[in-house]
Amino acid sequence: MPKETTIRRIGNSSGLTIPKDVLERQHLSEGDRVHIIETEDGLLITPYDPDFEDAMAIYEEGAKTYRNALRELAQ
Repeated sequence: MPKETTIRRIGNSSGLTIPKDVLERQHLSEGDRVHIIETEDGLLITPYDPDFEDAMAIYEEGAKTYRNALRELAQ
């Protein structure tokens, strides 16, 4: 079920609050790190996973190295 929150000014940045019941269901608490991923449908917020971050770094390196081959495969 969608939840509504408000983006607020925090110093020179902006942030948002996540309702307590959502934090509890997702086993998140203040200070936890999360990933924010832009999708075609909007933003996806997922718990921080160091393995995922390592995998994305490897992907980005490979995508940069083999960008021409990936472009050809996409056609």
